Amino acid sequence: MTILPVPRTAIVVVAAGSGTRLEAGAPKALVGIDSRSVLRHALEGVFAAQPMQVIVVAPTGFEGTVETEVRAAAGDRRDLATVVTGGASRQQSVAAGLDALWGDIDTVLVHDAARALTPSALIDAVAEAVDLSGVIPSLPVIDTLKRVEGDAVVAAVDRSVLAAAQTPQGFPRAALESAYARAVAAGEEHTDDAALFAAAGGAVRSIPGSARAFKITTPADLERARVLLMDTRTSLSLPRVGIGTDVHAFGGEGHLWLAGLEWPGEPALSGHSDGDAVAHAIVDALLSAAGLGDIGEHFGTAHPEYAGAHADVFLARTAQLLADAGFAIGNVSAQFQGSRPRFSSRRHEAEQVLSTALGGVPVSLAATTTDGLGFTGRDEGIAATAMALVVPRG
Repeated sequence: MTILPVPRTAIVVVAAGSGTRLEAGAPKALVGIDSRSVLRHALEGVFAAQPMQVIVVAPTGFEGTVETEVRAAAGDRRDLATVVTGGASRQQSVAAGLDALWGDIDTVLVHDAARALTPSALIDAVAEAVDLSGVIPSLPVIDTLKRVEGDAVVAAVDRSVLAAAQTPQGFPRAALESAYARAVAAGEEHTDDAALFAAAGGAVRSIPGSARAFKITTPADLERARVLLMDTRTSLSLPRVGIGTDVHAFGGEGHLWLAGLEWPGEPALSGHSDGDAVAHAIVDALLSAAGLGDIGEHFGTAHPEYAGAHADVFLARTAQLLADAGFAIGNVSAQFQGSRPRFSSRRHEAEQVLSTALGGVPVSLAATTTDGLGFTGRDEGIAATAMALVVPRG
């Protein structure tokens, strides 16, 4: 699939390093953090950013493996990606990436695949900040620094004027290509692209970086990345709680429907369906917990098929919506406020009906008369509040 318009920004993802200090027996970018490699995680951040040409610089002999990782991460942006072979140094690898730039590109980002957890928002921020100058993300240095000679501490270093540089680093294309040509002619090697750019007379600005954009270089760095990803997965699997409320006035046709039961002899509630405030509050609580909107979005007047429907229809459909979104329902609790009907004698019956509609989920119900206060105390209508707990499926 080709994405139009053609992007004016490109990112060169440098993944050609050997990873000697990582001691993993494979090129660093292809070492696994979890079930996915360092490169795969880096590319997922890149492809989640704004559309741009993506050039991945692969270690010699591993081009096919890198191509597979690119395909897995790119999704429908595969047409934007290119794999090239790296050189003997990082600077030569970046130069190989620059040779693959499309003609329309005017802004270039250079990114280390080893910064595998870099947020896509940081990539976008760098791309948007580039003008005539180069841009690097950086973090303030927080450790006390010393200048040493051998094992002797010579002097303290003022950390207030220092910053830890990160990637991606962004540059205007023409100026970066000119800087690379100059470095090659002069036989210079620089530790990063900002230094190379500055050596050619280019100005470089700093924007705030991200703690997650750290570089995986040693086994300890790799373990740090694994712990961070484990924490993210754990937070995503935590239970989620939602709350829902509903109010209906008396004045509908027929008998009252409340908490999934018909109440002969009681005045009906008005509403698009049967006005069952308890069931509707439960629906809202479940949708809220799962982040799926509210009852009006799924069952409102724009959905005439639910006109006159009862609680079993609403709750069964809601349970299906949650299941489709990857959630299991833990339990539901609801309370209605009103002076009628007399609820205690049918509480267990109502709980069973609602539980069955939700596929056997535990449901607990309560009621209060509000001591005759408010519109519920004046027999003008019924209000209900519900809470639901849902859990993302593993």
